[in-house]
Amino acid sequence: MKHIFIIIISVLLFLPLSCATKESRINSGQASDDALAYYNRGLAYYNKGQYDRAIEDYNKAIAINPNDAKAYGNRGIVYGKKGQYDKAIEDFNKAIAINPNDALAYYNRGNTYYNKGQYDKAFEDFNKAIALNPNLAWNYNNRGFIYGMKGQYDRAIEDFNKAIAINPNDALAYYNRGNTYYNKGQYDKAIEDYNKAIAISPNDAKAYYVRGLAYENILIIKGSMENAISDFRKACDMGIEDGCKGLQRGLKKR
Repeated sequence: MKHIFIIIISVLLFLPLSCATKESRINSGQASDDALAYYNRGLAYYNKGQYDRAIEDYNKAIAINPNDAKAYGNRGIVYGKKGQYDKAIEDFNKAIAINPNDALAYYNRGNTYYNKGQYDKAFEDFNKAIALNPNLAWNYNNRGFIYGMKGQYDRAIEDFNKAIAINPNDALAYYNRGNTYYNKGQYDKAIEDYNKAIAISPNDAKAYYVRGLAYENILIIKGSMENAISDFRKACDMGIEDGCKGLQRGLKKR
């Protein structure tokens, strides 16, 4: 059996940022027209993919107000997008030092630790983020992924269940829960989850590929090779090289 526990935080899954209003900054003791302007322009540059300009503006916002946790958090996100993980962690550390109850900072620092291969630290941060904000589906999604990496599949499924309960339209949670069922050898349940992931996100080539693998694994029991071939062909057409290999494999087994 080929294990396929793949893809969730192989890239940083940062939550969408939002512009700050003057009122929100006043309420948090962070009011400054200039700092606010740099903060929001930095966000605009970030959304346009102009990361260096975004960092320049967050630098200016922080210079004006060095106690702005959100500015550190946003700059950390940009550093993460640039692959400068150590700088990102430094900024998330500063954001947490200023506001120890910032669940988003723990979440993003956890993603960064994951991308550095420091899975235990990532796991700790996701735990902390969940304790601070138990209503964020991505926290459970990411922690569930690490449980899966550790081979703790039942705990992983519990976390994916929670993510889906919070957001029933989370294709990634169905995809990852499907992978977990696959790794447990429960191919029928895996296929059910891949079906749901594809219904929500029909252009996800990976979902077709792994569903094809699940069909392939129950071929002897249920004679599902045609379904496997169909999914492998779809994944191949969408650019998944392993899908093309699966297609050739399936055609030989016909």
